Amino acid sequence: MEWLIPVLIIVALLVIVGIYLWATYNGLVQLGVRVDEAWSDITVQLKRRADLLPNLIETVKGYAAHEKAVFENVTQARAETISASSPGEAGVAEGHMQQALKSIFAVAEAYPQLQASQNFLQLQQQLVDTEDKIQASRRFYNGGVRELNTKIKVFPNNLFARNLGFTPREFFEVVDGASIAEPPRIQF
Repeated sequence: MEWLIPVLIIVALLVIVGIYLWATYNGLVQLGVRVDEAWSDITVQLKRRADLLPNLIETVKGYAAHEKAVFENVTQARAETISASSPGEAGVAEGHMQQALKSIFAVAEAYPQLQASQNFLQLQQQLVDTEDKIQASRRFYNGGVRELNTKIKVFPNNLFARNLGFTPREFFEVVDGASIAEPPRIQF
């Protein structure tokens, strides 16, 4: 009977450790899924913006056909955005996209008839709406990444999280911060 108490203590400790590992693993899986969902939301919004750009370019081209470099920059930034597969690549592409949008709206400011065009105004409004959605998606994604990374790095989770296949995720940050220091000016 003397051996029963130590065995029960060891079994109880193993059960507690098992429950802790089970709960932590499930929490990490849930956070990982939330981050994946948030990244998917970002890609949907980036695609939506990319789909708006050809219409915007065509509208502006009708008034400022000689601004070829501006249109090429927007087209190149759009291609980068669509092909970005990681937050790091998306951050670089986002910096280029913001620069390209600034230049296209700068061109538009020089053409009052363009700014009065109903089609152009509608495209601007859709673009503003999409930019707001991208920012909201980015905040949601970065919040999920923060939670996941924190849970992976805190003790004692850091002792076994990597062995279970959980690694810290990358934040979605614009690489060239100067490119977004001043947002594109959109006037109605």
